[in-house]
Amino acid sequence: MSRVLIEPADYTTCLPAVRKALELFPQDMAGKKVLIKPNVLRIAKPEEGVVTHPALLQAVVRAVEDYKPASIVVGDNPGLFNYGDNERCFEQSGLMEAAQGYYQNIGTDSVQMDFDPELLPRVGVSKAVLDADVVISLPKFKTHGLTVITGAIKNSYGILPGGLKAKLHKASKTPERFQETIVDVFRLRVPDLFIMDAVVGMEGNGPASPDLRDIGRILAADNAVAMDAVMASMMGLDPGRLRSLHKARDLGLGDFDPQGIEIIGDLVRIPDFKLPPLGGEDHMANADIQEMMRSKAGLKPRADPELCTGCGECIEHCPVSALEMGEDNIPEVDADTCITCFCCQELCPEKAMSLQ
Repeated sequence: MSRVLIEPADYTTCLPAVRKALELFPQDMAGKKVLIKPNVLRIAKPEEGVVTHPALLQAVVRAVEDYKPASIVVGDNPGLFNYGDNERCFEQSGLMEAAQGYYQNIGTDSVQMDFDPELLPRVGVSKAVLDADVVISLPKFKTHGLTVITGAIKNSYGILPGGLKAKLHKASKTPERFQETIVDVFRLRVPDLFIMDAVVGMEGNGPASPDLRDIGRILAADNAVAMDAVMASMMGLDPGRLRSLHKARDLGLGDFDPQGIEIIGDLVRIPDFKLPPLGGEDHMANADIQEMMRSKAGLKPRADPELCTGCGECIEHCPVSALEMGEDNIPEVDADTCITCFCCQELCPEKAMSLQ
């Protein structure tokens, strides 16, 4: 039976919660190489709720130091193309300071691994991830317009450096296939421990939504499927409606059945939690809902002229060059080229992109 800790906390009391997590899910870290991977989607201030909060990262670093590992690396590959952007994301989010000198740009050195011949035969994985004896993943409690939730499993998508993430978006073609792809990436190097920032969560059309919720919790588990199942339940979403969890269970990575998960703490459903469009309605046995999910691929990005500053980030990072600057310095999409990968929505610093 898997266990998931749900511990009351705020950003001033992260350290006791983290130490409790390490006591419940002990890791052999003495003299070992430890990698700590926060969720660093893009450049964002801590109060935006887009990235793992610096307070949690700092608490994890301090707690891990007590175990006297041989080395500590803090790193992630944000959803940008240029490796140099990694530092900017960490610095401007406050995560560089929180890393306490252990930050490393893990996007500059990768190892090729066999993947899926139908998508990409081989993918590069950050060498620092594969070299680590212990990997601690720090996901954020968030929704996601394409995968419904972005939790423990989705956080491992950041082990892929640079533009490779966008290439897999493109190769996956449909939302359903992409939900399976993130599981295939996750199993390339399954983390040993998950400590989730659920102090402030995100609802609505994440992973960069302005809609935040005060939850006041830190979650911990040594099984990602169980953690994501609990996270979904807290959102008011039946975990069985998530294709990613079905895929993970089929691969023997864990189970989302509530009867097989021991909750340490109190699992309380968040009232009126806003899920993304079709939030969780990917029910495996419902043909009508499956068709609705397929139609989601027909959504195309549109910039809100009231929010867009014409910075061009969406154009620069579109993996298929489907966006170009139009009239009034507002990006416009070529509907025939767009693959609905959601990269523009994820990376827009002004949250000006929506899918319509």
